Amino acid sequence: MKKTLISPFSRRSFLKTTGALVATTAMPFGMRAAFAAGKLTVGFVYVGAKDDYGYNQAHAEGAAAVKAMEGVTVLEEENVPESVDVVNTMESMINFDGAALLFPTSFGYYDPYIKETAPKYADVRFQHCGGLWKEGDPSNAGSYFGYIGMGQYLNGVVAGHMTKSKKIGFVAAKPIPQVLNNINSFLLGARAVDPEITCQVIFTGNWSLPVKEAEATNALADQGADVITCHVDGPKVVVETAAARGCYVCGYHVDQSTLAPEKYLTGAEWNWPHVYTDFVKKALAGEPIDNFVRGGLTDGFIKMSPLGPSVTEAAAKQFEAVKAEIMKGGFAAIKGPLKDNKGNVVATAGQAFPETDIALESMDYLVEGVIGSTN
Repeated sequence: MKKTLISPFSRRSFLKTTGALVATTAMPFGMRAAFAAGKLTVGFVYVGAKDDYGYNQAHAEGAAAVKAMEGVTVLEEENVPESVDVVNTMESMINFDGAALLFPTSFGYYDPYIKETAPKYADVRFQHCGGLWKEGDPSNAGSYFGYIGMGQYLNGVVAGHMTKSKKIGFVAAKPIPQVLNNINSFLLGARAVDPEITCQVIFTGNWSLPVKEAEATNALADQGADVITCHVDGPKVVVETAAARGCYVCGYHVDQSTLAPEKYLTGAEWNWPHVYTDFVKKALAGEPIDNFVRGGLTDGFIKMSPLGPSVTEAAAKQFEAVKAEIMKGGFAAIKGPLKDNKGNVVATAGQAFPETDIALESMDYLVEGVIGSTN
């Protein structure tokens, strides 16, 4: 079932001028109406383009899987800033199209925008990717994420085998906990191969800044990094720039191997089709969706890109062995004795923080061996 959507610009401009009127008529168009005759309208909101070879494309692949489900209408809107624009988009999906389940996918959508909007629409479910829902937040909101740090750890294992300089590099957007966990995991995976390896990180300051991402990648190559990965929304620039400089690349979000076939080693990918179809099945069945949802390799939340042609036999063997350990559950990349790169103890001897440990979602440090600062 397909629906003709209001354009992004008309959605937002209309809501700016008629928001008060629409809000007074919101209730009849919520979940009760959406579930009439077994139908469900689901909205996906992206901060960037759906074909960005990265974060937004991964979510769009999940939305495509939902589109194939019987009785479901899917709404999508891309390039929505982390601002009041997301409120306008969500409210238009609810009030114009009867959306009862929303997936606003960007980190900055949650606070304050979802937290302030959700109480106005008690019969609509707001599931946010990456936000840390906590007790006291709206009960019709929730957060979901995957333990993709384990994917970056596996990236690091391969990088540890493939680096000649013992210098690897990371292009990152912002020093938030999820990004820091990926950086730390990448370095610790590499150090499981060779404890002398270091990782230089450069923060660009935002999720999508192609010029700065290219500059950062070139700077890492100039400093001797010969394996590079990233945590930005669209890794395309990083992958292509690194490969052009002769560096190996580990991907992120989706499979970018077609961008650098000879230099792509593997990548940490999201498996959102599995996650989103599960959420929608629950909604269609009238089952509750938990406020706090997480999963890893074992749960099908993340997956790894196939190993590239340049990966050595030794690298592939250790990659598969570590992956098997992670699949058992309870794997800890952060374990003692371990210090941060300022000399502070973050894990004592015998102490470990498994992938499921909630403490990792407030990570504010870079581990010893990472060259860079969170400030």
